[in-house]
Amino acid sequence: MNARLLALVAALVVLPACAAVGPAPGRPPGPSSEAAPAPETFESDEFVVTFARPGDTAASLAARHLGDPGKAWVIEDYNGTARLTPGREIVIPKQPWNPAGVDPRGYQLVPVLVYHNIGPETKGRLVIAARAFEDQMRYLKARGYRVVSLSDLYEFFAGKRQLPKNALALSFDDGYTSFLRYAYPVLKELGFAATLFVYTDYVGVGRQALGWAELGRLAGEGVDVQAHSKTHGDLRRRRGESAADYAGRMQLELGEPQALFERHLGRRARLLAYPYGYYDEELVQKVREFGYEAAFTVRREGNPAFVAPFSAHRSQIYSDMTLEEFTKTLNVFSPERLQ
Repeated sequence: MNARLLALVAALVVLPACAAVGPAPGRPPGPSSEAAPAPETFESDEFVVTFARPGDTAASLAARHLGDPGKAWVIEDYNGTARLTPGREIVIPKQPWNPAGVDPRGYQLVPVLVYHNIGPETKGRLVIAARAFEDQMRYLKARGYRVVSLSDLYEFFAGKRQLPKNALALSFDDGYTSFLRYAYPVLKELGFAATLFVYTDYVGVGRQALGWAELGRLAGEGVDVQAHSKTHGDLRRRRGESAADYAGRMQLELGEPQALFERHLGRRARLLAYPYGYYDEELVQKVREFGYEAAFTVRREGNPAFVAPFSAHRSQIYSDMTLEEFTKTLNVFSPERLQ
């Protein structure tokens, strides 16, 4: 507990006791002169200090003191445990205390997992079996990972949001109907956020592609729909392509999705997934020009708060991965001696 918090608790404990030392001179003792019991909760602008009651959980305390049971992670991370024994002192921060996720041992990483198609059975490396996908999601839940949205992750990059220590994000590329059939029911049951990166030439094309109406419905239910270009082609300038021709191609690849997002979803895309993960500095400038706020490649590592937002990392999940290989993508901390 820091010095400011100790001073707050001391003041709140001492003052009531001093105010009730005994009866005034010449006044007989009575019920009104007895010392009042110490309060169960102490509060400042920055912290709440309370004591766990029988039956309390981090979620119930978060609902009581922070107004949101979903902020249970705040209590668990700050106090270093999810187990609350009755009578234990619990410190509840009311404001972010380490938004950069940096401490003397190293710094926080937030993995972003990438899935493509899901089917009844595995087919190639990019079509993962529905049962294997569900097993991976339940593994994340059982191990206490907290799935956040990519919008939350962007705010983490911008220093505006603290994320749980064991945070990760899930993304699904291209816009297959298999997301709606196989992935979404599992994600909804587990309370996991997800981002769909769709390339607009594929939307509504054939039975395997999600249409704008389906994307709009998913967006209305909390699924984050973002851009994956128009054609899914390499967005870097081609050899011999003039600056004018490249600008025209980017108007289609990056600008047309923005117009379609506005028309069908009522807002522009904030995030972009580079097709195949390919990018360079010239492309980054184009991405900025068309109003995107962050973009993702497929470099296999987690994201620190200080990652360059237009070259953030995602880890591809392949159908032939073993559980050991899958767990290697879930690293949420980089140990490093910081001096």
